[in-house]
Amino acid sequence: MRLLFSLLLAIVASVNSVAQQPNPEATLSYIHSAWETLTRSMTDCHSLVDIKVTAEPVLYVPAELGVPPEVFDLEPKCHVKVVALPKRIEKLGDLRPEALPAAGLLYLPNPYVVPGGRFNEMYGWDSYFILLGLEADHKEALAKGMVDNFLFEIEHYGAVLNANRTYYLTRSQPPFLTSMIRAVHENPASFPATPAGRIAARAWLEHAYELAQKDYSTWTRPEHLAGTTGLARYFDFGSGPVPEMSDDSTYYPDVIRWLIAHPKEGGDGFLVKGSEHPDVTEAARLKQSSCDLQASSVCMRAWAGGYRLSKDFYVGDRAMRESGFDPSFRFGPFSGAAHHYAPVCLNSLLYRYERDLAHIAHLLAKPKDALHWNHRADLRTAAMQRYMWRPKEGVFADFDYTHARTSTCAYITSLYPLWAGVATREQAAEMVKQLNLFERPGGLSMSNTNTGLQWDEPFGWAPTNWIAVAGLEATGHRADAARIARAFDATVDAGFARDGTIREKYNVVAGDADVQVSTGYKSYVIGFGWTNGVYLKMKEVQGVK
Repeated sequence: MRLLFSLLLAIVASVNSVAQQPNPEATLSYIHSAWETLTRSMTDCHSLVDIKVTAEPVLYVPAELGVPPEVFDLEPKCHVKVVALPKRIEKLGDLRPEALPAAGLLYLPNPYVVPGGRFNEMYGWDSYFILLGLEADHKEALAKGMVDNFLFEIEHYGAVLNANRTYYLTRSQPPFLTSMIRAVHENPASFPATPAGRIAARAWLEHAYELAQKDYSTWTRPEHLAGTTGLARYFDFGSGPVPEMSDDSTYYPDVIRWLIAHPKEGGDGFLVKGSEHPDVTEAARLKQSSCDLQASSVCMRAWAGGYRLSKDFYVGDRAMRESGFDPSFRFGPFSGAAHHYAPVCLNSLLYRYERDLAHIAHLLAKPKDALHWNHRADLRTAAMQRYMWRPKEGVFADFDYTHARTSTCAYITSLYPLWAGVATREQAAEMVKQLNLFERPGGLSMSNTNTGLQWDEPFGWAPTNWIAVAGLEATGHRADAARIARAFDATVDAGFARDGTIREKYNVVAGDADVQVSTGYKSYVIGFGWTNGVYLKMKEVQGVK
């Protein structure tokens, strides 16, 4: 009996061992089938759910649009309240989320792919990497529909939004719109190869070009300017703590506790004294120095050890969230000083945006427009070279324009100029020498400092790994690109073999999906849209079909 039991244990161990062996074919099969699982639409009740804000679902439609016919049936079918927004929105911040009776989903006309897990809406920068995967998987109609949704957002909600929820009406995300427009327009399968199809493609590009210009203007508003540098910064037009953190009530208290425990770590001015349950007089003072306790339950809970967070911290916290890297120590503790920096990533993306607009203008026979956009790109690259390039280190670095100094934080976004085309050939050669700052067995780490936060060491994410790999490819460093692509996909394969899921982030030091975040935002989300897309694109870099 004991021998039989031992044999059974050996068989189980053998099966488990085989099951846990990385199998790229199994990963690919999962990804090919996952697009349908992650697709949402306004006629799907599941699309309306928002676990970040636990309330009865509300669907808002633009004031000027009226309720679309397909939405009429949602109220009885999905038990959702359909409400028209109170006014037309021209730009970010025109309508304050707190002016609405409840948080809700913003209507979009076409189906879209969500990241997964708690992220059950269409996100700004996620969608670029998702779109790359959709096109690689020959789902061109879904990809085009998502770009059309972004054009709808610009037209009716003022800009490409962080995501289509009302609490994102005050901020955008890293601007990839023109890259998405070009990806769709340049794909032969997006439009029929007929005279009528060519006419439709040109009309679509004209429409996209006009709205992309409006979206670009978001980044040239005074609030988005990094002083007099000619560069841009991240900025959210809202105030106080973000409402979507209501499902993570420990985040802001965690930040306060860390700042109290590390008084010499650069969090100057982030804390203000305050009671857990302030009286009316103190609440009025905190409204000016911290946040409005009466207006925000998240603000009320943001207390620990006799302290609250300062108003300036919340400005930086919101700016960090627009950057997509939430949170990290890239811009000081918990990136609370994000609004004081001109970031390499944002300005690289805007440079690419300007060059893309010039290219599209050429296609549309608008030579004066093309000259204008190329001039703007030339000005931006000159400013980036002046303020961000560190020749001794061979890197581009974020520029703290309030103190007139470049950041010493080694961060993976220093590689964005490769992808965007900002870096010269000589600079690219120097930058490749610095890959060791981030390269780990499982891909590229976000930074070389372990802070316990999800956007720092030892974590690697699909979008930044892809931007780096695509940049290396574009600058002729193909062996480096292929090596990193293999390492990242191997990490995804290892994670999938372990638990049958694809994750939003990975531990690239260990080369697996074992992610433990010690401080702040601790969610570990399964899905995952941009990882699926990047995995497929990495296969192309490796020459795997």
